[in-house]
Amino acid sequence: MSSHPLRTARTLNLGILAHVDAGKTTLTERLLHTAGVIDQLGSVDAGTTQTDSLALERQRGITIRSAVASLRIGGTEVNIIDTPGHPDFIAEVDRVLGVLDGAVLVVSAVEGVQPQTRLLMRALRRLCVPTLIFINKTDRRGADAQRVYAEIARRLDLTVAPATAPGAALADALTSVDDALLRAYVEDEASMTDRRLRAELGAQTVRCAVYPVFAGSAVTGAGLAELMAGLTGLLPTASGRRCRPLRARIFKVERGAAGEKVAYVRMFDGELRVRDHPTGGRDRITAIHMLDNGVWVRRDTVAAGQIAALRGLAGVRVGDALGEDATQLDHHFAPPMLEALAVPRHAEDGGRLRSALMLLAEQDPLINVRADERVGTAVSLYGEVQKEVIQATLAVDFGVDAHFLQTTTLCVEQPKATGEGLQRLNTPSNPYRATIGLRVEPAPPGSGVTVLVPVDYRLAPLYVYRTLELFQEAMGDYIRDALAAGLYGWPVTDCVVTMTDSGYSVADGPPSLRGPTSTAQDFRKLTPVVVAQALAAGGTVVCEPLARVTLDVPVRTLSGVLSLLSKLGAIVEDQVARAEEMVIVAVLTAADAQVTGSP
Repeated sequence: MSSHPLRTARTLNLGILAHVDAGKTTLTERLLHTAGVIDQLGSVDAGTTQTDSLALERQRGITIRSAVASLRIGGTEVNIIDTPGHPDFIAEVDRVLGVLDGAVLVVSAVEGVQPQTRLLMRALRRLCVPTLIFINKTDRRGADAQRVYAEIARRLDLTVAPATAPGAALADALTSVDDALLRAYVEDEASMTDRRLRAELGAQTVRCAVYPVFAGSAVTGAGLAELMAGLTGLLPTASGRRCRPLRARIFKVERGAAGEKVAYVRMFDGELRVRDHPTGGRDRITAIHMLDNGVWVRRDTVAAGQIAALRGLAGVRVGDALGEDATQLDHHFAPPMLEALAVPRHAEDGGRLRSALMLLAEQDPLINVRADERVGTAVSLYGEVQKEVIQATLAVDFGVDAHFLQTTTLCVEQPKATGEGLQRLNTPSNPYRATIGLRVEPAPPGSGVTVLVPVDYRLAPLYVYRTLELFQEAMGDYIRDALAAGLYGWPVTDCVVTMTDSGYSVADGPPSLRGPTSTAQDFRKLTPVVVAQALAAGGTVVCEPLARVTLDVPVRTLSGVLSLLSKLGAIVEDQVARAEEMVIVAVLTAADAQVTGSP
């Protein structure tokens, strides 16, 4: 095995985010070229960029999967994670945010702040990710960096600082959020040297109190030197320690050339070595690859602060934590609200289609694949572009020719009232060797599914499940699987399910219990029958998801916009005047939210 010594250089794990077409991938390409990682600039339009490696990305000119690249600026190794800008692929952005040390938010000098810009900035602020803002495309016709600078401050509600402006302008921005600095400025203006202001800018950037703004053009390279200086001078580098216990996060999963799983990990503390078993199971790391100034090289070890591609961990999923902090990754964006049925063009490909979709779901934790014997395989989606990409991916990567039926709103079912179901052993209506009683009760909206199995251990077949706890866990899994499709075919949620009765066959028991030995299959297959019986007794109601939208509209259009929202049945929660605009916050159904075109 070839290996390289671990470098002691500082590491910055950097995310580049933007609304689609703001120039994010072009900026990544320019950074790599300026740092000497690539000899020739790629083109998004020509499909020759480094980070858009998928054939579909090159064909469409958009980023679909987050990609990792690296460059070196002075003594800092910068790992760049280029994320999608199209809202249909927000799940890719979701998984990246929790592993960043800092970010660059790209805004077009022509279009200015766009819907995805606001969505991304809210998430960055929520997670306190230090962020630089780069106003791109200043070379384009219609570009106005000053207008966009003011728009960023106003519409994103940020304290921004001109990163390359003269000292007075920078001092005004910094003192607006720091009273101690303001007093020092008033008492002795001469003390505000360029060096002190630069140090204060870095400190306030790390605290997310101020957001430095740069301007330039990724196409021409204007402003790139200043931005690169800002990356290493203003953003914090990774702070983890190698000597601490392992703490790491899987943020990306893909398949290698041979079909093996490749897991991308961000190390926060500790280290991993080849042959380690970080998941606690049989899986062990068979290879570690890390980026070294743009080139993937094989290593024996990956340590705190670094990013690596791991092979051998077949059981991991995106969002999995390794080590002490073994909690799942929190999601920062709304889950998908649309769904479409995937249908194979050739009936014999049904099994292959389901398997392929399950593999794709491993790469998109917010994308759910729901198998329903009555309707086929349903895939939850963010939009039509994503549906087209999945269809093409199935054909190219898996050789499965499939198409999607019409996209519908992803609904759920909620119980109307409490209902009970019971199937007793050795009765005409029960073909299985088990007794199961269940009660399904409504629960508050948003509470999800709670399963309670308060049965006596004597009523559980412990010769199958070994312990009462394992029986309770298995019944919970059976019940949740059964709730995947309610009376109308939608997932059932916001309910409490309680097991009220249980029983199993005893060869030498009383007549009511006598019979062949019960198996786990009996309990698994009987559970959906009893769940359906309980749901039918209490009834369910189909609910559409609701979306909270924020609209920025010119004051002159307010009346017309409010009239449209009223026709859509929206509930207007707030209206705020901001200069010549009105900010409207409204709640409406997901289907109607698609009409407004708002996140």
